[in-house]
Amino acid sequence: MSDFVVEMRDISKSFPGVRALDCVSLQLRKGEVMALLGENGAGKSTLMKILSGIHQPDEGRIFINGSEVFRLNPTTARQKGIAIIHQELNMCRHLTVAENIFLGRELKRFGTVLDNGAMNRAAAELMERLGMPVSPTETLSRLPVSKQQMIEIAKALSLNARVLIMDEPTSALTSKEIDDLFRIIRNLKEDGCAIVYISHRLEELKHITDRITVMRDSHYITSGLFKDFTMDKIIAHMVGREITEKFPRVSCPVGKPILEVRNLSAGKQVRNLSFSVRESEILGFAGLMGAGRTEMTRTVFGIDKKESGRILLDGKEINIRTPRDAIKNGIVLAPEDRKKDGLCVKLSVADNIILPNLKAVSNKLGIILRGKEEKMIKKAVRDLKIKVHHPSTAAQNLSGGNQQKVVVAKWLAGKSRVVMFDEPTRGIDVAAKVEIYNLMNALKEQGIGVLFVSSELPEVLGVADRILVMCDGKITGELSREEASQEKIMHLATQFDQKIK
Repeated sequence: MSDFVVEMRDISKSFPGVRALDCVSLQLRKGEVMALLGENGAGKSTLMKILSGIHQPDEGRIFINGSEVFRLNPTTARQKGIAIIHQELNMCRHLTVAENIFLGRELKRFGTVLDNGAMNRAAAELMERLGMPVSPTETLSRLPVSKQQMIEIAKALSLNARVLIMDEPTSALTSKEIDDLFRIIRNLKEDGCAIVYISHRLEELKHITDRITVMRDSHYITSGLFKDFTMDKIIAHMVGREITEKFPRVSCPVGKPILEVRNLSAGKQVRNLSFSVRESEILGFAGLMGAGRTEMTRTVFGIDKKESGRILLDGKEINIRTPRDAIKNGIVLAPEDRKKDGLCVKLSVADNIILPNLKAVSNKLGIILRGKEEKMIKKAVRDLKIKVHHPSTAAQNLSGGNQQKVVVAKWLAGKSRVVMFDEPTRGIDVAAKVEIYNLMNALKEQGIGVLFVSSELPEVLGVADRILVMCDGKITGELSREEASQEKIMHLATQFDQKIK
């Protein structure tokens, strides 16, 4: 009898123009958490999609509980006790919580009639097990992303999986929800469940990880007990080099205010906000989830309608009713959900870059000049170091970090004055994060104002020149880089009734 619940030997997989996996092997034991680590594009998600039956390997062998399996598909993988929680939410937002959990395996009476009562009761038990007060009859679209993520986890748990794959499960969770998730993981381990845990938040690993496997550039690099690796060594294996500075910074003299927001209100999440973004400054926004930071960026960009307040650019009031107005004035947004709001994922990298810049590459008759178009695309790919076989590659085939670069590239190809980043490093690896920070620094050196929203406190402290803290739709405090600390930010982030300082 094999010691391994799962054994994958010499797995290879290619997509058009991309060698996603090259002779990769992986082993997983009963009752352990194995962290699968690597940069974006290393092949981690592809390997797990093969294990869960979504993709078929071109070469290699897979063994489950010592027996070789052939032609896994999602149904047979589920029958063998394998469940996957995807990084990108894969649910039906118009259905209820219970309907999503039991989608495709609904409980029925008399073999034909849906037993909604039984599904609601079972879903309620799962919610109680997760420690999450959510009604099973609540429509999914009405829940915040963090709770939708927990519903995805509940769906996997409802399958009684013996092998559970978690791909970036904490990327949209609050600190309390992460603690709850870790508690659930420990309970699953005690029950003998084997867990593959994919995360770019390396600081999480010490709480739950038994073993690690590292991949790089579609290859297996190393594996071993977590306690035998230092964090610096893990990072070096992931990126192939030592990263000496996690939060690179450049010093620039801060100029005059570019963007000024005065008494901005929009619903309950944006309440009487006033702030300014200055030339050559990175302004960080910190706060807990639900504080209103994302809603603030959406209102400034014209996605959400403002109820009151003024927006000024270079001292002159501008009227932003739609994103078109914001873009025309040089105010752009790299949104929190890059796939839903930032990209046309089925279009090519080239098309995504060109779409908001058609005027810049067209003549007076509106005819696109191919020479200008190609020059703009080549420059964007080169300057942002987008890893892509060819610009004609569909954006959906890129890793998360490279998708984020495409979102930024399309704005920088034009003439932007203020660039807003909403959670720009969510779900991307440590090396790609450094590249995003370097990009912000480059914008800063060009005199562009950068507005930066992040839920990662070390990131805000390491990158921002000035920090505003939000809570319950209001700005509860402002901190200079020198005086800021995690303790001060958290104190301000929980001051629901504190007035603006």
